[in-house]
Amino acid sequence: MKTNYSSQPAFVDTDLNACKATLNHGSRSFLAASRLLPVEMRDAATVLYAFCREADDLIDLGDDPDAALCNITSRIDALYAGEPKAFAADRALSTLVQDYALPRELLDGLVEGFAWDASDRKYATLDQVHAYASRVAGTVGAMMALLMGAREPDVVARACDLGVAMQLTNICRDVGEDAQAGRCYLPSDWLLEEGVDVNQWLANPQPLPGVRRVVSRLLNQADLLYARADSGISALPRSCQRGIRAARVLYAGIGDIVVERNYDSVSSRAFVPASRKAALLGRALLMPAPDNKHLLGLEPLPETLLWVRVIENTAPQIESRATALSKPVASSLGQEVESVLSIIEQLERHRRFDLQSNGKIPAVHTMAVRA
Repeated sequence: MKTNYSSQPAFVDTDLNACKATLNHGSRSFLAASRLLPVEMRDAATVLYAFCREADDLIDLGDDPDAALCNITSRIDALYAGEPKAFAADRALSTLVQDYALPRELLDGLVEGFAWDASDRKYATLDQVHAYASRVAGTVGAMMALLMGAREPDVVARACDLGVAMQLTNICRDVGEDAQAGRCYLPSDWLLEEGVDVNQWLANPQPLPGVRRVVSRLLNQADLLYARADSGISALPRSCQRGIRAARVLYAGIGDIVVERNYDSVSSRAFVPASRKAALLGRALLMPAPDNKHLLGLEPLPETLLWVRVIENTAPQIESRATALSKPVASSLGQEVESVLSIIEQLERHRRFDLQSNGKIPAVHTMAVRA
């Protein structure tokens, strides 16, 4: 496959606009944070999001998950052959694959995680939860790192940590809604330690004290991974750091809401109000990066080691693009804050409309495409 690294991806406008529409109707936190990324990175991330969202919906929401999995695998086959199927996200992602040498193993791992969702798999241990989060979110962290020109194992490992941390936060946020769908992503051995049998609890989900304590433990694990990830964010190209740090702070803020509700994410789903998102983004933009470089060299989670090695073995770093991304941010901080606050206000209006129209926000949990 011929790879052209001389310029940023040349997406077809109609395809890119379709991907943007998918993002605009999808992840509120991802959309807000993406406004702080350089345009070329924002577009690439939007395309990746759109394809992941389509794949997740096709497998998770369809009537025949096995057929949907075959469909998505066929679409991935086609786009890696340079002949994408007639979907806007596929055509745009094919451009990313060619321009960034995006390893197929990462997309295959992501789709495998979606297939685990469709099979209603249970997770006995924290390691098994990590294995799931590694697929649906760690792969996304690895792909985002590669899109930013990062191939160093330490940096990619921390990007995977961030993805897994975000997914653990989402799991803690969506305990009740997942249970209503017959799913539980909390470690069942932790629940058993609290005297909670997962199958019996799923038959009648309640915010039991033992369930709350398990949610607390899993949020603590997420916090450990967020701290590890912070050291990797500081190693990314300068123009990308604000956007990724904003995403990290917004997702961690969801966990803070769960804590304030005494770890009860069964009775209702936690969300971060617009005013609080604005405050969190201000913190992300104005506060200096934490001084935790000693965490950069930690070993990857065993469940994400494969993705680190996959990136390490890809084509050499794209020097021209990496250099461009490392330039100082052109827009002023005030302009960036104004842009993000505008979109937060818009998203809050959409959220209120959703509540009025549907009675609740639809149940969603997958970090890579939904949060």
